[in-house]
Amino acid sequence: MRLLSNLLKRFVEKGQLTVVDAGGQRHVFGSGVDGPSVTVRMHDKKLEKELFFNPELVAAEAYMDGRLTFEDGAGAFDLLHLFSVNRKGLASHPVQQALRKAWRSVRRFQQANPVGKAKENVASHYDHPAAFYRLWLDETMAYSCAYFRAPDEPLADAQRNKFRHIAAKLKITPGMRVAEIGSGWGGLAIYLAKECGAHVTAINVSPEQLAESRRIAEAAGVAHLIDFKEIDYRHLEGKFDRVVSIGMMEHVGVSHFDDYFNTVRNLLAEGGFALVHAIGRMSPPGTTGPFIRKYIFPGGYVPALSEVFASTERVGLWVDDCEVLRLHYYWTIRAWRRNFMAKRAEVDAMMGERFGRMWEFYLAAVELGFLHGSNMVFQLLLSQTRDDVPVIRDYIVDEERALAAREAR
Repeated sequence: MRLLSNLLKRFVEKGQLTVVDAGGQRHVFGSGVDGPSVTVRMHDKKLEKELFFNPELVAAEAYMDGRLTFEDGAGAFDLLHLFSVNRKGLASHPVQQALRKAWRSVRRFQQANPVGKAKENVASHYDHPAAFYRLWLDETMAYSCAYFRAPDEPLADAQRNKFRHIAAKLKITPGMRVAEIGSGWGGLAIYLAKECGAHVTAINVSPEQLAESRRIAEAAGVAHLIDFKEIDYRHLEGKFDRVVSIGMMEHVGVSHFDDYFNTVRNLLAEGGFALVHAIGRMSPPGTTGPFIRKYIFPGGYVPALSEVFASTERVGLWVDDCEVLRLHYYWTIRAWRRNFMAKRAEVDAMMGERFGRMWEFYLAAVELGFLHGSNMVFQLLLSQTRDDVPVIRDYIVDEERALAAREAR
């Protein structure tokens, strides 16, 4: 335990971590105050050294494989909560600093998403059965940050708030041609067609999501207004009054930001404008954590706003508006994780116990990243000329109220 103890003594300041090693000996770290108390048991002697060199990846893999277990009613969320309130201590350790420097040096390779590879990376996350996602998402099947009027608002209501907020910002009128880059399970496209009368071209590279989207659109009676296409965003052609992209930029990779924003720019008809909704970080540019990169979102990267704006500058897009949603995704993922844990037995039966532990670790990690880390969500309005978007923001509230009244009728 010498190496691991060296790390944990510097790492755990708030709360308390008790580690039961493979020989049954207990080691206690931390003050026991201002944080959770967690007890973990290591079932493998090799785990001590592995955790020292790459704790963020190895802790997750060890939990997935049953080599690390929790005691006294604790779980992955509790361990990650302890990590989240002590993250500065881990990042300051010399070995961890060297590891992060190495990750940064190869981040363009890690985030490479050329045509074909991008489809493969997306499939690894989104081509799980729709029935799995239905277990823990809400009825809208929206798998992105909701828009909460209050922290305890029902998730389905908050997701509809998001659809309405986006539609209002885009000022969509009946008959408009809308391109959606990264359409998920079709919730936004269906809303824009049903409530706004738009004709939507919705693209995705996930066959599983597209099949479910078509089914839901048919049931909603708007299939004739939506063209779901299996196509990479770089191959979409045509001119559209509006372009919208929700939760897609995180899958582009830093080397492809200009490709992405150039696509948005080239798709806009004269006088049109676009909305991009994506996860960002309030900290400087960085890398994707090793567990998320390997198991959850290969090729993915959460950009710093400095990287986003540098790209819009290079491609010549006006950023007409930027809204930062700070706690909305925390509330969203908290609801997802609670739903997921309530359905855990069904998840394990459908997907296997190792997958269930992996997904539990993922949801807990990202929830806490939006509570204690640097993650947030931003929404940009983009245009080719400075006055395509109304110059006073009051129109957004007016449009939202009109849409809410229309939905009520």
